[in-house]
Amino acid sequence: MATPHTIAVAGKGGVGKTTTCGMLIDYLCKKRRGPVLVVDADANSNLNEVLGVEVETSLGQIREEMAQAELKGSIPKGMTKADYAEFKFNSALIEDDDFDMLVMGRTQGKGCYCYVNGVLKSQVDKYAKNYSYIVMDNEAGLEHVARGTLPHVDTMLLISDCSRRGIQAVARIAEMVREMDLNPGQMGLIVNRAPDGKLDDGVKAEIEKHGLTLFGVLPHDEAVYRCDCVGEPSAKLPESDPMKTALKGIMQTIGL
Repeated sequence: MATPHTIAVAGKGGVGKTTTCGMLIDYLCKKRRGPVLVVDADANSNLNEVLGVEVETSLGQIREEMAQAELKGSIPKGMTKADYAEFKFNSALIEDDDFDMLVMGRTQGKGCYCYVNGVLKSQVDKYAKNYSYIVMDNEAGLEHVARGTLPHVDTMLLISDCSRRGIQAVARIAEMVREMDLNPGQMGLIVNRAPDGKLDDGVKAEIEKHGLTLFGVLPHDEAVYRCDCVGEPSAKLPESDPMKTALKGIMQTIGL
């Protein structure tokens, strides 16, 4: 299989980043152009809930279990520490009908974040060749992208709500991308939760001020709000849903 097209999704918390990421994944799966690997690299994210997938374990949780097993000497006889680690980390891959998923999860203790990031990178490297797309939901600080968790970034999606402060936040992320020399194939802004799917002049001026490329606008969506309230997967809303329809148009415009 050819090198996967990698998509990194970033934005500050509370702007609908993870919901947008979930709907993007649903869109790619419905295109049926090849398998999708989902990487939830935001410890504060609930991407699995947006997608309607149960998470039994995460890389962070396995890391803690490994540390405890080493302390207690409970690594199975006949297995080296490296063999046991490989066995355990393999169990972290969630296999769904339409996509597979790796969840970083939370870690405890000093230095664990770097360790789990290394594990996440090794797992992505191991599986990457099996997929047509890799989609990573990132923390606002782009920690994992900066550490080279993805082999490269083809598309960087910056997600904001329709506030000036939201635009200012993604402008800082865009600046980080440039400072890190990540050089994504394309990078642009998607503005979420816009009333009637339209931006006012103040927000347009803020986007222009920061030199951001606007990929498109997603409308405020009551159905998504209701899903969030009751814990239903918003990615499974019907294709006629306003946010899904708008996102599909944006993805087609940028060649996805």
